[in-house]
Amino acid sequence: MTQSLTQSPPVAATAPVTVRRPLAVLAVILIGQFMAVLDASIVNVAIPSIRTSLHATGSGLQLIVSGYVIAYAVLLVTGARLGDRFGLRTMFVTGLALFTLASLACGLAWNSGSLIAFRFLQGVGSAAMVPQVMTLIQRQFAGATRARALSAYAAVISSGFVAGQLAGGLILNGDIAGTGWRGVFLVNVPIGLALLAVAPRILPTAGTRVDRKLDLPGLGMLTVSVLALVVPLVLGHEQDWPQWTRIALGAAVFGFIGFALVERQVHRIGGEPLFADRVLRAPGVVLTAITLFLIMCTFGGWTFLFTIHLQSTLGYSALHAGLIFLPNGLTFGLVSLYWTRIPARLHRMMIPAGLVIAAVTMVVMGLQMRDGHDIGPLELIVFGLMGVGYGLAFSPLMARATGKIPLALAADASGILVTCVQLGVVIGVASFGTAFLTLAGSTALSAAHAVATTSLAEGVTVLGAAAFAWRATSERPGMPTSPA
Repeated sequence: MTQSLTQSPPVAATAPVTVRRPLAVLAVILIGQFMAVLDASIVNVAIPSIRTSLHATGSGLQLIVSGYVIAYAVLLVTGARLGDRFGLRTMFVTGLALFTLASLACGLAWNSGSLIAFRFLQGVGSAAMVPQVMTLIQRQFAGATRARALSAYAAVISSGFVAGQLAGGLILNGDIAGTGWRGVFLVNVPIGLALLAVAPRILPTAGTRVDRKLDLPGLGMLTVSVLALVVPLVLGHEQDWPQWTRIALGAAVFGFIGFALVERQVHRIGGEPLFADRVLRAPGVVLTAITLFLIMCTFGGWTFLFTIHLQSTLGYSALHAGLIFLPNGLTFGLVSLYWTRIPARLHRMMIPAGLVIAAVTMVVMGLQMRDGHDIGPLELIVFGLMGVGYGLAFSPLMARATGKIPLALAADASGILVTCVQLGVVIGVASFGTAFLTLAGSTALSAAHAVATTSLAEGVTVLGAAAFAWRATSERPGMPTSPA
């Protein structure tokens, strides 16, 4: 029998979290979130240096970027459940320790293959740590306070993106102790150690724990399906799309269908599927998940290709390239932080309108760069407006989808939404990144044309996201009240 949304959940899922210092807890978990985002963006600036140092191919670079996110994405829901099973604090600290150790290993990697492997290990650590962030926000904050906490969460995501670009440029330009690109990973080590020293003392213990069931069949199907989709997209263009890539892409389609069937079967036999039916049936969750996937697909793909274009085609230094991203990240962060001050009656229209702004500016940026000229004031203004558009959509969508979800479903709901966010980054880098690398050719002009063409495709995708956002917001799941 299908479990209703209001059916009584396991006791641990509803047990309150004992928090004496909520602001301190929020600070600690958001620093952990910041590290995870920083690591996803800081490597983008280092891509050209890694290519030169490790003689990495284009597909190797894509796997270095997306390998981290693949492991992160497919293990997020499992990480959230392990938080309920072993305690939020235990899983956060365990994930943080693994992430810090893997960062050290990345900084010591000897070739592109070892770096890819250690990046996957970083993703495993993030998958154990990050789900506890959203779950704690869901369980500790409510109403307008939750909206503010979610806004801070979104602001951390965007500020981590900006900090990653700038810190990566500074580290590479400074070449501290001759570490070069390795410094972009080693910087995580002191931050991680400091956080490990304070997190066990600050983070709360959960209420009654529960031995939550792990959906291992679903996890296996999802992992295989994602790899079957991403690996041929990443490797295909360099190998001239051999037969195995087409077979793998076809298998990915059947794999995702099989994943859906496995999830239904797990639900029927009383298990707990990764994508729980009672969460998916909550108003707006599915459409919001699709919208967030498309948003991050375009955002991740654009970041990857634009970084390569700035450094490899235009010849900008890592620091110069990082500074180019500043207007986009700042506007994204500021809007994500202060969108609740916009009158509540405009919230529903604000989300799809923001995505239309993002789509238009994405296309304009591509057209402006199609002749290969340098980035000027006009491009920086357009890039900043793109951040405004994304900021008007991302955090409000998260807040709207989670506003009426019971605390019992907080871990699974956050896991599903953040999984879709991270899978969007993976598919964006694999698909739009591959399209750009295939079209770029060997001349600066062909690379500039590749930016324009790929940007047009991304703009159309963002318009699709706007359509889904319109449908998602029409379900009215209940936006948290805006603070005064």
